[in-house]
Amino acid sequence: MRKGIHPEYRPVVFRDPSADFAFLTRSTVTSDKTVEWEDGNVYPVVDVDVSSASHPFYTGRGRVLDTQGRVERFRQRYGSR
Repeated sequence: MRKGIHPEYRPVVFRDPSADFAFLTRSTVTSDKTVEWEDGNVYPVVDVDVSSASHPFYTGRGRVLDTQGRVERFRQRYGSR
């Protein structure tokens, strides 16, 4: 890698306030806010709207679409052509 052209890669906390969930990882993202992590160190924190703790795909709270009913309604409405 060429020196001086890449952003700094450092530990960052990503936090999902709606699910009261946070995780520490490495990233190049910057933030003015900081948080004290479980290990006692202070890291930049980035608040996210959706994480694996709040997304319906990961939590199992997703809706199952009724595709058969949709096809039948379409055929009733517009006829079978």
